[in-house]
Amino acid sequence: MRRVVITGMGIVCPLGHGIETVWRRLVNGRSGIRPITTFNTDLPSRVAGQVRSSAWGTQSEPARADRPGHLARIAAAEALEDAGWQPRTAEAQLATGVSIGSGCGALEALSEGARPAAAMDSSFILRGMIHSIATDLAQRFDLHGPRRAVSTACSSGAHAIGDAARMVALGDAEVMLAGGTEAAVSELGMAGFAAARALSTGFNDTPHRASRPWDRDRDGFVMGEGAGMVLLESLEHARARGARIHAELAGYGMSGDAWHITSPSESGDGAFRAMRNALRSAGLAPSDIGYVNAHGTSTPLGDDIELAAVERLFGQATRGLAMSSTKSATGHLLGAAGAVEAIFSALAIRDGVVPPTLNLEAPSRASPIDRIARTAQERPVRVAMSNSFGFGGTNASLVLRAV
Repeated sequence: MRRVVITGMGIVCPLGHGIETVWRRLVNGRSGIRPITTFNTDLPSRVAGQVRSSAWGTQSEPARADRPGHLARIAAAEALEDAGWQPRTAEAQLATGVSIGSGCGALEALSEGARPAAAMDSSFILRGMIHSIATDLAQRFDLHGPRRAVSTACSSGAHAIGDAARMVALGDAEVMLAGGTEAAVSELGMAGFAAARALSTGFNDTPHRASRPWDRDRDGFVMGEGAGMVLLESLEHARARGARIHAELAGYGMSGDAWHITSPSESGDGAFRAMRNALRSAGLAPSDIGYVNAHGTSTPLGDDIELAAVERLFGQATRGLAMSSTKSATGHLLGAAGAVEAIFSALAIRDGVVPPTLNLEAPSRASPIDRIARTAQERPVRVAMSNSFGFGGTNASLVLRAV
């Protein structure tokens, strides 16, 4: 199969808009988690990682029902510009496809449309479909290649990128615009996850402290929103047009727990198999990995289960391993998380800087793995792994490598 590389990246998230701005704030230990201000909430959790109005640039902030699509457009436009890929010929347009992931999609569009049939907006069901986001991107940027929409809970963005990479590797497309988007910070979204008792509730007065992966005081995840998009190409196509290459998408692994609707398998076997499959796909050993961007959501069960799975897979190689959770700064972007965190992994390779795990003050258990507590570290990273493990036990791991 053909080698697949990342030539463009775009991001909008609670830390801001634009790769360099967001990355600088992340490695400097900034948090994008704040009190919810866009709607009134009397829920137990009143903090979230929200995209600020300034991140929309010259666009006016859209209605909440349209936010997932708008976030995807912002990130996609940056990724295409970063890659220098604006297909104008019919051949280039046919060679370029779209793969988008979202866990909830246009949640607010469905909420607003849920009214008696006689008063129903005829477009609401189409606006609520996740595939409509992929369709919008294809139409907006004139991309006529393969199109795919993925909804696998919190691993949606990672699956969208991994699936797109396989399309390129197999020759179904030369170029794929791929990533994830999510905008579930809403009354409906917050109420739903609050009912599942998944959200942090103990830090409403100090929101920047609420997301604290692996810390003994963690009490649930913090909702976030945003989008991350990458442009994937075959290595031959990228080199032929003289494109700058950020990293190679070297491996992709999947697994399923079939265990519980929200909790991961207590054995961590699903996470273990996804990571092992990604390494096998890349033809690498655990000792080749220098950095893991963990799923690390700040939940009491999930964090330590993932930690144990990494320790099991890496064995003796854990002693030289760096692992952090960037959700400590952004909150959990659900279906967009895997895409945003794959971008962070590529940037760690590019700059030789590993981003920190904020608020890791007293780990709930010891580990030989360096979890990069509170402060970024400079260290060379040739190969990185990005983990995404979703509700229902749907798991994805991506391996990125310097070229």
